[in-house]
Amino acid sequence: MAGHIQDRWYKTEAAADGKTVKVKTSRHGTGMRYRARYVGPDGTEKSKSFPDGKKRLAEQWLTNIASDMSRGQYIDPRAARITFRSYAEKWLAAHAADVSSQIVTEQRLRLHALPILGSRPLDSFRPEHIRGLISALEANPAVSDAYARNIYGDVRAVLSAAVDDGLLPRNPCSAKSVRPPAVERRRVVPWLPAQVRAVRAGLPERYQAMVDTGAGCGLRQGEIVGLSEDALDFESGTLRVIRQVKLIRGKAVFAPPKCGKERDVPLPSSVAEALRAHMDAFKPVEITLPWRKPDGPKVSARLLFTNTASGIVWRSNFNIQEWKRALAVAGLIPDAGPDGKYDSAREHGMHALRHFYASVLLDAGENIKAVSQYLGHTDPALTLRVYAHLMPSSQERTRKAVDRVFLRPENGPDGPETAQ
Repeated sequence: MAGHIQDRWYKTEAAADGKTVKVKTSRHGTGMRYRARYVGPDGTEKSKSFPDGKKRLAEQWLTNIASDMSRGQYIDPRAARITFRSYAEKWLAAHAADVSSQIVTEQRLRLHALPILGSRPLDSFRPEHIRGLISALEANPAVSDAYARNIYGDVRAVLSAAVDDGLLPRNPCSAKSVRPPAVERRRVVPWLPAQVRAVRAGLPERYQAMVDTGAGCGLRQGEIVGLSEDALDFESGTLRVIRQVKLIRGKAVFAPPKCGKERDVPLPSSVAEALRAHMDAFKPVEITLPWRKPDGPKVSARLLFTNTASGIVWRSNFNIQEWKRALAVAGLIPDAGPDGKYDSAREHGMHALRHFYASVLLDAGENIKAVSQYLGHTDPALTLRVYAHLMPSSQERTRKAVDRVFLRPENGPDGPETAQ
């Protein structure tokens, strides 16, 4: 047993005959009687008080402390009293993610996790508290299943860091009884070529080649907005994706593509022709923006797509004023209401052009690894999860392969030996 137990109701004194006797202290009969004390790994004394009649409980507590120390699982009781809110704030400040990811993570925690878990000390966390958070998220109609999964992932990351820092013995999110928020995976339904052409025709001329770039090269919206003159190699038929335009706290910045994955994408002649025509009609404009964060170093690039004031294409303005109008013209969403506003069109955002691009490649028999590389996914498994249902069925190929063997002319060679 580590440390020792102090009885604060009695003290030992030397009697006149030289023997020691127990005498009552001024605290006798009041307050906690026993104080269990030990020296922690950091060299400081720790203690915990227990009431009268609970000396055995105090001894057991010290025994458990000693056992945790020997197994390397000791948790400093005082440090573990830090609240989830305080620790999450420290974790966010030291988070290695880029600024925009930090902002999104902070917002999710602040709006949805901290109101439920913020005041709870780390050492009090149990699986039931995580189950309660998940239930609250799933019951909130304003929180989609995918968004709830992200919030849960943020909480799990914070608690995992607390385990690494020695403030928790284990992550309660890892308990078998804790099931992450369920996410209903909706199948991607790609646009038809006619719909792509209709949306293109519904856009102002200066933005039409953006559709060619998204549907013909699979670029994300921010990558299209950040596409520069030097990214095009018409001679080799290659488009180099090297940057995107992001908005951080309302300020535009240049940044690497998502996940920092620069990539080369085949530049089809039809897309190259559309981009050449666009560059003839709307000359590239040199735009200077900070790199990665609002106070980052200034970087300049000659962008292909700019607004009517020769500035960057602001995503929010473009989506509301130009893109939704084109969707309505193409018949993909209803016309604007009397107030001039359009219905939500989440499934018909510019990301639909990437879905179309992936569907075209898969239908043509391109392998999933190449499609993943061109889309800039971190892993082909992600591409497979999203687009597997768009891959041509192997059933017909199987039937034809077997028929070629068994349905040969009678004077032809026999079938497989196993079939004889």
